[in-house]
Amino acid sequence: MIQAAKRLESVSEYYFAGKLREIAQMQREGRPVLNLGIGSPDLPPHPVVTEALQTGAANPGAHGYQSYTGIPALRVAWAGWYERHYGVALNPDNEILPLIGSKEGILHIAMAFLEPGDVALVPNPGYPTYQAATLLAGAEVRHYDLTVDSDWLPDLDELGQSDLSRVKIMWVNYPHMPTGAPGSTSVFQRLVDFGNQHNILIINDNPYSFILNEHPRSILAANGAMETALELNSLSKSHNMAGWRVGMVAGHPDHLKAVLRFKSNMDSGQFLPVQLAATQALGLPADWYAGLNATYASRQKAAFALLESLDCRFDKAQQGMFVWAAAPAHYKDAFEMSDALLYQKNVFLTPGGIFGSNGKKFIRISLCSPVAVLEEAGKRMRNDE
Repeated sequence: MIQAAKRLESVSEYYFAGKLREIAQMQREGRPVLNLGIGSPDLPPHPVVTEALQTGAANPGAHGYQSYTGIPALRVAWAGWYERHYGVALNPDNEILPLIGSKEGILHIAMAFLEPGDVALVPNPGYPTYQAATLLAGAEVRHYDLTVDSDWLPDLDELGQSDLSRVKIMWVNYPHMPTGAPGSTSVFQRLVDFGNQHNILIINDNPYSFILNEHPRSILAANGAMETALELNSLSKSHNMAGWRVGMVAGHPDHLKAVLRFKSNMDSGQFLPVQLAATQALGLPADWYAGLNATYASRQKAAFALLESLDCRFDKAQQGMFVWAAAPAHYKDAFEMSDALLYQKNVFLTPGGIFGSNGKKFIRISLCSPVAVLEEAGKRMRNDE
């Protein structure tokens, strides 16, 4: 057999890929597993969005290759969305680069800026793709700690006293996944100042800022951000378009040119009807977000009740489409808790350890299931049979 490239030895299959196969097999065997682990929105996009997709797809001329930088209308829509909701003015001609999902952008950024000998600062706990993309680019991962005692924020003073000479990128993510820590205007300013002081590119991954949050924030609103920061964003969560793969990266034109040099060798543009639909989504009125958050608030309340029945501790001020909670002390770690609930109660909750060692004592519930499903999970927890 031909051997796989050695670069793959540094990364493993994404945890959820294997776990979803296991859950699917259990369901085929007749086990009524409730999957409360995955953050894939179960609600549909706004009707005007699906109508735009259908209308666009019916156009015979809409099926060819597209520009690597997206259609102008989409970039203008992204710019308008940023100005209305984040108070950030972006030039749609050169400060916005549409992506086929922001997860794609994480790898594109890593490949554009990192190489062997470079170091990237990766949050612990944090989204596993930051580490995987760094390693695939041949760079070194250096974790920085996020803990409950620090409100899941980095200790920039401590980091600043370490050797940062080889550090080129710092991955950040506020509102934070998996902990739900909201971040703040002052946190973003401190991160930007840190990046400018140490010549580090700060990458903020920002897909959760509209979920259970009345005041969306962008790192690009901080003074000096355009010189040292990039921001990834997505319609996956804010517009229920996870499978559509619509994202963007915003920042200084020179930084985006570097990302585009890699990206243009990897894809042939995004399907035009998807771009037209995304343009409609970015123009939705405020009541769309209010209605979405009303749904998530009711689900969050049910998730809180479920966690209380499990004797978990959690912060009710967290944001995003998950609830992060400390596992009861009688479990060795959250992996043991997750497996016990899956095999004994047919309920899957995500063990926090998949996000890093600082998450091993925590469990995560997704809010991407109706209240009735969350309540059914709670009933199973109270059933000793």
